Amino acid sequence: MTTEMPPRQHSEAELRSTCERYDQQHLLRHWDELDEEGRSRLAEQIKAVDLDHVQTLGRILERDEEEGRGHFEPPEVFPLERSGQQRELAAEATAVGEDLLARGAVGFLLVAGGQASRLGYDGPKGAFPVGPVTGRSLFEFHARRLLRVARRYETRTPFYVMTSPTNDAATRRFFERHEHFGLRPEDVFFFTQSMLPALDETGRVMMSAPDALFLAPGGHGGVLPALRDSGWLTDALERGVEHLSYFQVDNPLVRPTDPLFLGLHARAGAGMSSKFVSKSDPEEKVGVLGRVDGRLGCIEYSDLPPQLRDARDEDDVLLFRAGNVAVHMLRTEFVDEITRDGLKLPWHVARKKIRTIDEGGRETECHGFKFEAFVFDALGFSTDCVTLEVDRDLEFSPVKNAEGGDSPATARRSLCALHAGWARSAGCDVAPVGEDGVSCVEVDPLLAETAEDFAAGEPRLVEREGGFLYE
Repeated sequence: MTTEMPPRQHSEAELRSTCERYDQQHLLRHWDELDEEGRSRLAEQIKAVDLDHVQTLGRILERDEEEGRGHFEPPEVFPLERSGQQRELAAEATAVGEDLLARGAVGFLLVAGGQASRLGYDGPKGAFPVGPVTGRSLFEFHARRLLRVARRYETRTPFYVMTSPTNDAATRRFFERHEHFGLRPEDVFFFTQSMLPALDETGRVMMSAPDALFLAPGGHGGVLPALRDSGWLTDALERGVEHLSYFQVDNPLVRPTDPLFLGLHARAGAGMSSKFVSKSDPEEKVGVLGRVDGRLGCIEYSDLPPQLRDARDEDDVLLFRAGNVAVHMLRTEFVDEITRDGLKLPWHVARKKIRTIDEGGRETECHGFKFEAFVFDALGFSTDCVTLEVDRDLEFSPVKNAEGGDSPATARRSLCALHAGWARSAGCDVAPVGEDGVSCVEVDPLLAETAEDFAAGEPRLVEREGGFLYE
């Protein structure tokens, strides 16, 4: 009589065979010491990792040091200060963008995989309350901008939200608890960012515990293959979504439904386009959009030689001033092209100190390598690109740090200054100026996205403790 092999033993044999084939036998070094729960967790993680891809990443470590930095050139830009011809083009492009929005041909792609622990908040960063008067969360600011478009044009606004394994469940619960902020639940889609193992200097996968691999996010460029693997890229194509508006969760001033940007991008037939703000000074530590050996991308601050970083044109304007704000427009078919048969973006390697375990299973710290793909590298694969300059005060005030620059305090101050300016221009009342030099005023994104929208609407004033709300 033949006796079937128990499922666990069969699974173990498969795991050992797989690990040996890829020279990763150490992953099972502590297998016999683990309980059933630990073995199951480790087995699932090993099965989930693409070891063929790990081998590819390992070969990156074998290469010689980076070659020369290449030849840098500033990009062609569509500036804030425009000629008469550019103003005409902007008006035409805005009409094209509004038509695309009205037809439901735009999907919205939000990168929201971070936690707000650095801000002293227990939860996804998108759930962080940033509204200066209402306490609205970052998620709500973004969702209500989409809701405004959906109601204005009586259309659908597919909203694709990339989370992480750490915050996915909490993000879904937050949206459900707030009834998706008025959006149709069937138009809000969640998918998780893929995680990549860290490797040691020999290309072996590092472990954080005897029953766990050391896994880290694969960079914001991972949003593109994750969208595909989740099935939502196919969903977008089937829905007739022609363009995807990409933005990150931490900027409450972002304008994902900007018809000018959308129209310029569509008219140019671009695969991918970007917004930028002018650097405040040459020393500002921000990546700049530019060409490297003829290919558009983002040049890291540390890679730009001082003579180029400080270079100015005949009007005394910085040549390399296009500060990247992580706001992009992507043609949906372009995303399909660069993710078919695997992501075509380059991998960036970072040498880090990593908490891992030694051969005896004891915690230790040693150097390892993390790998990331950056979404802006897709610009180099696009035959045409639009690089649109926007006003920092109107569109960029991210929440990254607990205090100081790019903090909740600076973002709230930016919102107040922006919205109080709209109200004053329209002849409306505003709260008295506070100690920080601004009035505490907040405008509901459902009411207006720009000063022109506010003036054309019928704002209703609600006075609250410490400020004014227009809705």
